[in-house]
Amino acid sequence: MMFTSHMSEALAEARAAAARGEVPVGAVLLDPQGRVVARAGNRTREMSDPSAHAEMLVIRQACAALGSERLPGHTLYVTLEPCAMCAAAIAAARIARVVYGASDPKSGGVAHGARVFSHPQAHHRPEVLDGICEAEAEALLKDFFARRRTPGALPPDPRDT
Repeated sequence: MMFTSHMSEALAEARAAAARGEVPVGAVLLDPQGRVVARAGNRTREMSDPSAHAEMLVIRQACAALGSERLPGHTLYVTLEPCAMCAAAIAAARIARVVYGASDPKSGGVAHGARVFSHPQAHHRPEVLDGICEAEAEALLKDFFARRRTPGALPPDPRDT
């Protein structure tokens, strides 16, 4: 089977998230036939929901569309290594493959931190491919946080006062 990356679509979602003032993480979910069934960028601030990570949003969209809590055979593309919360949801949804861009040594839950899929209590261990478009995903994040530290570079968020 030939590997075709959909990371460019996830990166587009990450850029859109950054434009909304969200941490620039984007995700795209493909069905077993390779069709995009859900796409999202982070919306934690917009939705006032700490669980509104890009991964969680695409899982919710796809499960609602299918009328099922399981997504066997699906592939998730995400620009940043999923955190432990998202990794647990990925395992619970039985997603077959996770493809991510940038590693997250601080908050990651796949190759770092909790290492959810490696844990003996993991219900499901998806195939994991990392480092896909890593430099671009990392640059988006670094630029976003550099601009947040620069006064006036981003519109102020009233919740930061």
